[in-house]
Amino acid sequence: MRDPAELAPARPPADPVEFVRAQTPSPEFSRFLYTAVGGRWQWIDRLGWTWAQWHEYLSRDGVETWVGYVRGTPVGYAELDGGVPGEVELAYFGLLPAFIGGGFGGHLLAAAIERAWAIHDRWPVIEAPQRVWGHTCDKDSPVALGNYRSRGFTVYRTGTTETEPPGPPPGPWPGAEAP
Repeated sequence: MRDPAELAPARPPADPVEFVRAQTPSPEFSRFLYTAVGGRWQWIDRLGWTWAQWHEYLSRDGVETWVGYVRGTPVGYAELDGGVPGEVELAYFGLLPAFIGGGFGGHLLAAAIERAWAIHDRWPVIEAPQRVWGHTCDKDSPVALGNYRSRGFTVYRTGTTETEPPGPPPGPWPGAEAP
């Protein structure tokens, strides 16, 4: 997305959502979100990170974790990375399994994109973004690409990479999802 005017908001879910920035770097909390959201989609690239690696990354200027809450319970999160001048990467985005299908995804994605475009307001040392971008793959939710497109993103590049999952999906425990 190259212009904040391209952002198409989503219909708000039935339950009010509070979208809060976790301002204190917390490797434990960020790893929890990463595994709880990404477990069923085989997010594995950060599983080997140490506490120190998580902390170093989360402490960088322009790295933000935003969490959606409904009645005090986290429903999903977005991680923004403004480390490249003029760009903000939506590094991670997703919902906890129990909240998939509840109308939260589009609403939280739109909120994350709004925060990405405004990152310079919170981090004056970060160049104002000229581009907000993210990535997905066929191992993510089957509705992920449609949600990104519905919010105003356009496909920039496609490619093929073969990876083998390391075993059972990472997460709070294998098969952790709502019945």
